[in-house]
Amino acid sequence: MEKSLTFEILEFHKKVADNIRNFRENAGISQLDLALEIGIKSVAFYSNCENLRYGKHFNLEHIYKIAKVLNIDIKELFS
Repeated sequence: MEKSLTFEILEFHKKVADNIRNFRENAGISQLDLALEIGIKSVAFYSNCENLRYGKHFNLEHIYKIAKVLNIDIKELFS
């Protein structure tokens, strides 16, 4: 894959993760609580996704469930 496309994809994941963090924090929900609500048993895995550590990121199912729990339109996580 082209380096520029790889960079764009990384930036896309970063934007989504940052938006999730902001909405979660504004809702006063901990990483642990949100992780459990969407069916992730490991807060470490959730944290890695939110912080893009070790190449981890949220998948579409995670994003769908996060939007539901946070009671926001899923489009808000992509803008």
